Amino acid sequence: MVMRGGPSVLGIVLAGGEGKRLMPLTADRAKPAVTFGGMYRLVDFVLSNLVNADILRICVLTQYKSHSLDRHVTTTWRMSSLLGNYVTPVPAQQRLGPRWYSGSADAILQSLNLVHDEQPDFIAVFGADHVYRMDPRQMLTQHIESGAGVTVAGIRVPRAEASAFGVITPARDGHRVEAFLEKPTDPPPLPGSPNQVFASMGNYLFTTKTLVDALKEDAEDDNSVHDMGGSILPLLTERGVAQVYDFDGNHVPGETERDHGYWRDVGTLDTYYDAHMDLISDRPAFNLDNRRWPIYTHAGQLPPARFCAAGIASESIVSPGCVIRGQVTRSVLSPGVSVEDGAVVQGSVLHDNVRVGRGAVVRGAVLDKNVEVPAGATIGVNPGRDAELYTVSKGGVIALGKGQSVR
Repeated sequence: MVMRGGPSVLGIVLAGGEGKRLMPLTADRAKPAVTFGGMYRLVDFVLSNLVNADILRICVLTQYKSHSLDRHVTTTWRMSSLLGNYVTPVPAQQRLGPRWYSGSADAILQSLNLVHDEQPDFIAVFGADHVYRMDPRQMLTQHIESGAGVTVAGIRVPRAEASAFGVITPARDGHRVEAFLEKPTDPPPLPGSPNQVFASMGNYLFTTKTLVDALKEDAEDDNSVHDMGGSILPLLTERGVAQVYDFDGNHVPGETERDHGYWRDVGTLDTYYDAHMDLISDRPAFNLDNRRWPIYTHAGQLPPARFCAAGIASESIVSPGCVIRGQVTRSVLSPGVSVEDGAVVQGSVLHDNVRVGRGAVVRGAVLDKNVEVPAGATIGVNPGRDAELYTVSKGGVIALGKGQSVR
């Protein structure tokens, strides 16, 4: 987008991953389309951050099982065509031959027509499946002032978790990236913080020429994995044109002291579940109710939630269209969920139109849309039986896929 009196920025959201670690929630949809927080999709968080920062021309690159993601983006994220703004899904088009994307860098390479059409000064390349609030304008300001070719957003994480991320080693000046290691097993710690590393958030700001040149050079390398973190960032780091942006210095309007700097990669069932539990305390670790930096979505036309005579919910999120006749505690309920008389739902995440029958018990579970728990059935009560019938994560979260039968 062309900012008033400022540079033009094109947003590219990488939304083509399979999300295998989040099965069975990704059995029928792309990971960015997975429901989160009751009413949202994961892709809504990155799109909201970009739009709130006035980056209003955004391409969402998709590939695997993208139907529900494409539908959500096209029906929800409608920008002003009068001003030339848009959020558009872009499927794999095989512009460079009959092949799918071989990595995130190849996805952008095959979509360079989008860049040529817009001719932006800068390109924001952001991931689509993280939960956080961020003002990209502040990162852009640092990028422009530094003269870097690429700026990568970094966040401090425990060194023990480093193997799940790209790890940034900052130079002595604290800004230039000295080394970039993709998912290392033994990464160097941060100076002065032996138990921490700088992890890449998967958010990059590029000067356009730097990105285009790097993508074309990488495409000629037969030994490359053609990935942003595994290929492009190491290439630009070696040339000394990569800088790090410390996410801890990013402040958004309306944030609280408790949820400042919150960022979660929800790539596994355990992290997905834990991030939901972060939403529901009296002072949540991530506060969805920030009206000065809202997370946008399409809520649908549903009536308010209804609580019947014995129905009760505590420390929970209850979406429109829910009917509560039983007891719900420490749970997140998406639109259209019903909990019948005598049913108990504890520490669970229920997606759209889940029905928990009379006297049933659901504990520590994630139930995808349209799952029906019969009267008197139990989930999360008998671990051995659950492990035989359902998906159970390393941390003990029980997950049922879309419409899966409960026995």
